[in-house]
Amino acid sequence: MNQTRLIDGKAAAERVLQQVREQVLRLKGDGLQPALAVILVGEDAASQVYVRNKVLRAEQCGIRSIEYRLAADCSEQRLLALIDELNQDDSVHGILLQLPLPAHITETRALQAVDPRKDVDGFHSDNVGGLSQGREVLTPCTPAGCLHLLEETLGELSGKHAVVIGRSNIVGKPMAALLLKAHCSVTVVHSRSRDAQALCRLADIVVAAVGRPRMIDASWLKPGAVVIDVGINRIQDGERSRLVGDVDFDSALPQVSAITPVPGGVGPMTIAFLMKNTVLAAQRQFALSRQPESLCL
Repeated sequence: MNQTRLIDGKAAAERVLQQVREQVLRLKGDGLQPALAVILVGEDAASQVYVRNKVLRAEQCGIRSIEYRLAADCSEQRLLALIDELNQDDSVHGILLQLPLPAHITETRALQAVDPRKDVDGFHSDNVGGLSQGREVLTPCTPAGCLHLLEETLGELSGKHAVVIGRSNIVGKPMAALLLKAHCSVTVVHSRSRDAQALCRLADIVVAAVGRPRMIDASWLKPGAVVIDVGINRIQDGERSRLVGDVDFDSALPQVSAITPVPGGVGPMTIAFLMKNTVLAAQRQFALSRQPESLCL
């Protein structure tokens, strides 16, 4: 009998969001309305869907959301000026710059312009560096959501061997840093790794984030491993298209002890942790504003 556990990201995300709602109510009781500013440049169809979902979820949590939609030919200077304006606005606690940006805008420059205290995506170098040092910073939402799922599934992660497949700045690298902070032994596998399959077969935990549909099958996985599949790939299946992960779910299912489905696994956690980061940013800014002026110097 197959004892594999499906890791329900929707249910886990709802538990996180319920905590967020309770925190928002407490902050409102203290006279603080958490607010998230979302900037969308251009008319990318997928980005519009993502922004709509994020704004809706914020409103459901009691977080005030402010949308800024800029034309695709908006100048970099105009975008940077808007970010600076939001940085100076004490009523805005989180700033989310939806990626990708049009080619004429330098992504790194735009992300670096966001105040690290309001960087709810966790992409600013101050937050990236702080994460690598094990400090308490705003952390990229998808890796943070993955770690949460692992902790709910396994409890204590200390001493586990984790393999992260992929080394992107958005998922792979921060995921490795979070697992190290949780006292795992961590291997990062990427396109230049030698015998990646053999490395993965040693892992208690596999986090797949490569963007290649169904690349990892049972032959990559140690019996009883826990698999977090970050991949979201659209494939054509006969006359219809559907979403699949980086892991061949049907092949992996009999081999592992727990696995996230696609969809319904990691995806809901990303938005849940965006809301969590927004409230955390608001709490920290509120606490700082209440310190005596002499302590803020």
